[in-house]
Amino acid sequence: MSAVARTESAAGLPASERELAEFRELQTRFSSSFARLFDDPALPRTVLILPSLTLDQQVLARITGVHHYEERMLCLLLLLRMPRTRVIYVTSTPISETIIDYYLHMLPGVPGVHARSRLTLISCDDASPVPLTRKILERPQMIDRIRATIADPGSAHMTCFTVTELERRLALALGLPIYGCDPSLLHWGSKSGSRKVFREAGIELPFGFEDLGDSCQVAAALAELKRAKPGVRRAVVKLNEGFSGEGNAVIDFAGAPEDASLLSWLRDRLPTMAFEAKGMTWALYEDRLRSMGGIVEEFIPGAVKRSPSVQLRIDPVGRLEAVSTHDQVLGGPNGQIFLGCRFPADRDYRLDIQARGIKVARVLAQKGVLGRFGVDFISVREGESWRHVAIEINLRKGGTTHPFLMLQFLTDGRYHAGTGEFLTPAGQPRCYYASDNLEAAQYRGLTPFDLVDIAVVNGLHFHAASSEGVAFHLIGALSEFGKLGVVCIGRDSARADALYRNTVDVLDRESAARPRQG
Repeated sequence: MSAVARTESAAGLPASERELAEFRELQTRFSSSFARLFDDPALPRTVLILPSLTLDQQVLARITGVHHYEERMLCLLLLLRMPRTRVIYVTSTPISETIIDYYLHMLPGVPGVHARSRLTLISCDDASPVPLTRKILERPQMIDRIRATIADPGSAHMTCFTVTELERRLALALGLPIYGCDPSLLHWGSKSGSRKVFREAGIELPFGFEDLGDSCQVAAALAELKRAKPGVRRAVVKLNEGFSGEGNAVIDFAGAPEDASLLSWLRDRLPTMAFEAKGMTWALYEDRLRSMGGIVEEFIPGAVKRSPSVQLRIDPVGRLEAVSTHDQVLGGPNGQIFLGCRFPADRDYRLDIQARGIKVARVLAQKGVLGRFGVDFISVREGESWRHVAIEINLRKGGTTHPFLMLQFLTDGRYHAGTGEFLTPAGQPRCYYASDNLEAAQYRGLTPFDLVDIAVVNGLHFHAASSEGVAFHLIGALSEFGKLGVVCIGRDSARADALYRNTVDVLDRESAARPRQG
């Protein structure tokens, strides 16, 4: 059973041929109107933003403050800089008006009151650990409300964090196309599917095995890996639909026998693997492995090792382009949890990984993939050059999407694929350091207003005149979890890093010194 089939079965929403045909028709109409609408920012349009985390809920539950990750797409409120664009933003629970005002006041050249008049916020008032899209589908009145807010469905579309069968069903209920990948193609973004695409694209991937359905198959794959590469010290087991490294586990081959007892030894070691997700147990991991499948890969060693990624886009008329490159900042027990990123990737290899990403994009475009996606690599320094190994495709928006969009919207600049640089309209390069995991216990209790006050008093904001500064996100997670996100934009990487360090210093000092506002 494919990853997509498993997902649909688990959701209880097997798609009928009629549904699939209707969705294809919606997407075809979107392709025909795309060039007209998107080439002229002055034309009226409506964008329905659906930040639903329609991913494995048990894995999501291990992420601190994950409920507030619906706020990561608030950067798209900056679409309101286009004077005839309307935005509908749907969430599980209401977003503080302080947070909304924070984003609207960053809009360049547009009065906040004008932007606010074109923004509709809709909430389910439901904080339960259920994907937002499912909540909407269970509320016919909310569907009617969304539909009534859209003046012209012919100039409207949905943009989602990820597109599954749930988002497809909502698109059909609303009669709106989605700027994103058809869920029938999502298996190409699974861990197993990624490996197949990399082979088809002709780029290097780790030695390993895909389409593994249970612990017996994982143990057998690990044994085969060890026999094929006797010198390998560690291997990685990955859930097919894991994300941000949360579905990964590392097994150490230290002490592994070299005889026929290897398989038995590995079976006994599986429950003791080093899981990346907080609180993960073998029982839960094994259950997820059976439901979604997984892969086994060699752990790529290296004294100097990086984790770059390239973000790409395939538009509705089939054009593909490189959007950005990043060096990911990783943490966790084995350095596989996404913490943040630097833009752009290192000058030594940014164009190399971009070229490999384009090869992947060509394969995916032939398969019908649409929208933004990312390709992750492991890059190892070998002498004077770098070896790049492709490890994952994310057929959705990811941790590098919203920081880049904030840079783009705030500066009105653009990415130059020929150099891998981002330039302002004045031709000045801009870099950033971004994190979704600026977290400290002492930040708990700080309200959104407290954060804005700290930012104003200490100059922690984006300066339009210099096109440098600081922008916050995930603000809703601050008071309860002491966690927030930040994008620090500077003229070069050193300046962006300095802005981040200063931001942390200010937050540490102010949170320790000031009383909380309730």
